[in-house]
Amino acid sequence: MNETFGMAGAAAALGIGMLIGLERERHKGQEETRACAGLRTYAITALLGYVAMQLGGNLLISIVAIILGVLVTVAYWRSLGDDPGVTSEVALLSVLVLGGLCGSRPALAIAIGVAIAGLLAYRQKLHYFARSQLTDAELGDGLILLTAALVVLPLAPDRFIGPYGGINLRTICTLTVLLMAVGAIGHIAVRTLGPRYGYAISAIASGFASSTVTIAVMGHLVARQLDNMKVLSAAAILSNMATIIQVGMILGAVDAGLLRHMWGALIAGAVAAALYGVCLMFPRQATGANQPIKVGGAFNLKLALIVTLAMTAITFVSSMMLSHFGQVGVMLTATFAGLADVHASTASIATLAKSGQLPFDAIVGPVLIAISSNSISKCVVAWVSGGRRFAAYVIPGQVLMTLAMWAGMGVS
Repeated sequence: MNETFGMAGAAAALGIGMLIGLERERHKGQEETRACAGLRTYAITALLGYVAMQLGGNLLISIVAIILGVLVTVAYWRSLGDDPGVTSEVALLSVLVLGGLCGSRPALAIAIGVAIAGLLAYRQKLHYFARSQLTDAELGDGLILLTAALVVLPLAPDRFIGPYGGINLRTICTLTVLLMAVGAIGHIAVRTLGPRYGYAISAIASGFASSTVTIAVMGHLVARQLDNMKVLSAAAILSNMATIIQVGMILGAVDAGLLRHMWGALIAGAVAAALYGVCLMFPRQATGANQPIKVGGAFNLKLALIVTLAMTAITFVSSMMLSHFGQVGVMLTATFAGLADVHASTASIATLAKSGQLPFDAIVGPVLIAISSNSISKCVVAWVSGGRRFAAYVIPGQVLMTLAMWAGMGVS
């Protein structure tokens, strides 16, 4: 068994060295300008790290790393005039460490090796993205998101507090980070795919920020693009896909067990919205579908904080209503809160279930009531923003999606 494990570790080290070395070999150059290390050097270095760790442990691999560092430094100074970068040198030292790691945690070493190879292979695209595509505002949003996810979230206490025991700071922070991340993903989707794929993809991506606002934007566009009435109506309906996905993600973030009671309704609603939207789009292609839908930035920190406060307030009110009026009070709260925002209402209901105040199987009714209430507000927005003809296409789609979700309730 030990011999098999040893061979497996050596094979993993060799594979990592050859993978990274192959990528470096393709970019090492020719003759005088070629780099100091290629396929063979990286493969040997990985095996050297593995053998050193097996024979002498941390002490021996540290000595080998120091010697390799000296050799790499000499090679770097010799090639300083041609290539001032240190990527290859750092990659070589990384291969040595990963080779040593293969003796105890080969799976982790392989994963890190693949990630390093990917970073090296996509050098040009990463440089182009950082220098030409990434804006200062997007960089700032990314730093805020990483700070919230990696610093604030782990420090948030995971316990229920408040007069009615319905508020959990860890859950609130998790949902806030989730909303920020989903908004960023939608923004990246639009930036990556571009507007040429039409209003449908832009509407779905924008729906992660606000499906209701996206429907309003589509309605305003109808006044200038009457020929694209059906396409714009289809995009408005397809924006509900983002709402359904977010509801599922919120439930899963609070407690994965909640999805067991909601997956039938969510899938039925998504399928109904997708089919209705595709049927509207099928007869013709939008001629002006080359402008991205704008409903805000990549993600809006102010909006995230507002949603967080809304989640906290609705959770508190739902806890109070549950304490005084039972599940009927929760349903009344979901109805009125859903008119403005289905996500905050869903989060509050899920939090009540996680805290033990509401059975897991009892969340289905209140969540669907909140979604239904939100659909009513979207129908009103469609009528006001796009007029009677636009609403005539959007309202049946909203009704069909809502009925499908209620019908799918029995499948879960």
